[in-house]
Amino acid sequence: MINIEKSQPAPDCLEVEKKKKNGTYRCEDTYKRIASDFFGKCYLCEYDKPSGINIEHFKPHYQGKNKDRKFDWNNLFFSCSHCNGIKTSSEIELLNCINPDHKIIDWIKFDIKPFPKELPKITAINKIPIVENTVELLDKIYNYKINDDTFSSTKDAANNLRHKLLLEIEKFGKLLKEYYEDEIDSSSYEKKILKRKIKKLMSTKSPFSAFKIWIIKENITFKKDFMT
Repeated sequence: MINIEKSQPAPDCLEVEKKKKNGTYRCEDTYKRIASDFFGKCYLCEYDKPSGINIEHFKPHYQGKNKDRKFDWNNLFFSCSHCNGIKTSSEIELLNCINPDHKIIDWIKFDIKPFPKELPKITAINKIPIVENTVELLDKIYNYKINDDTFSSTKDAANNLRHKLLLEIEKFGKLLKEYYEDEIDSSSYEKKILKRKIKKLMSTKSPFSAFKIWIIKENITFKKDFMT
């Protein structure tokens, strides 16, 4: 999970559809705009190639009973079916990734070691209820019933998500290792290309960027080289 900037203004069609008896928020270019805003990533797990994608309401609209929420552009988010299913239609206060005052990367630590069977660790740094609620949700998303031997499609989806996360972190770690190889001259073109690739993988557009940013944040050398 990472902060995202939502494009403005809202699509005109939302206000038009809101006035209809059976209007839809999936109008005209709404889906395309949302997909672009969120870089094709689920706003919760940050995976960019999920098998199922939904336009999700950050705050529930109760099957259209709350029309303001149903057609509110700032309440429409890009979510995978796995995360949407775990989040459900809850009124629990969560960090809002399009709210710049919610400093997700500063308030939550995202940790994963690039080894088989390692589990993502999501930790609240700012120990206030809205952060702790978000951490609890993210832990369920990545580690759903990890110690439960029974099979479920949700548990299987969490397993697949962790696998994709580990593959991305392994790729990121490989680039870091190459960057710090002693035989590569510090001023070489090759070094500059590697640095660009590493920073690209840290960008908001990249899958699981919160985990990669925290890898850099926690290492003094990495932080100096890639975050200054």
